[in-house]
Amino acid sequence: MVLWEVRDAPDRFSELLDAALKEGPQVVNDRGVKTTVLVSIEEWHRLKSLARPSLKHLLIGPGPRFKTLTERRGIFRRRTAMEF
Repeated sequence: MVLWEVRDAPDRFSELLDAALKEGPQVVNDRGVKTTVLVSIEEWHRLKSLARPSLKHLLIGPGPRFKTLTERRGIFRRRTAMEF
């Protein structure tokens, strides 16, 4: 992974883009702090498919939120009146 300075990135964007497509993710530094990563769209889709859904997505998304609302119970044996 190559580190790019933010002040150089606009002037060399074509080179930055080519490097991201050919070599993989490219990191952009802003005053010595890693701030941004440029990745190809294929890599982005791969990473998105591996990500778990957020709580917000689960709560407002379509489909059931729970498999069951109650826990399954075992089979109970009924007592007869004579067992008291």
